[in-house]
Amino acid sequence: MLKHRLLLPEGILLIEPDAPLEAADFESVAAEIDPYIAERGRLPAILIHAKTFPGWANLAAAIAHLRFVESHHAKVGKLAVVSDSLLLAELPLMIGPLIDVEVKHFPESAYNDASVWLEE
Repeated sequence: MLKHRLLLPEGILLIEPDAPLEAADFESVAAEIDPYIAERGRLPAILIHAKTFPGWANLAAAIAHLRFVESHHAKVGKLAVVSDSLLLAELPLMIGPLIDVEVKHFPESAYNDASVWLEE
């Protein structure tokens, strides 16, 4: 499951995965942010806050995730990943070159620093 909420007026999407991701999670996130993007042209930032990456419930969920990233990355300004997970700490190096988003990792203790960076 992917908990999410759009913080206004900042335009920061807070994402907190806490169970294997489902295809419906990405439909739900898109339903929340697409109207914002349509009105303003882009989403300023996404903050992923997670203890670990919970994986996907099935192949359909992984494909939905990839499609979501493909259709939204050019409409996002920054992506902060807040986690002490080694895998998530490497996320900026893995996906940074593949997407048109400024990506940065922050340890759990630097959550506030991530928020400040996203609002800059």
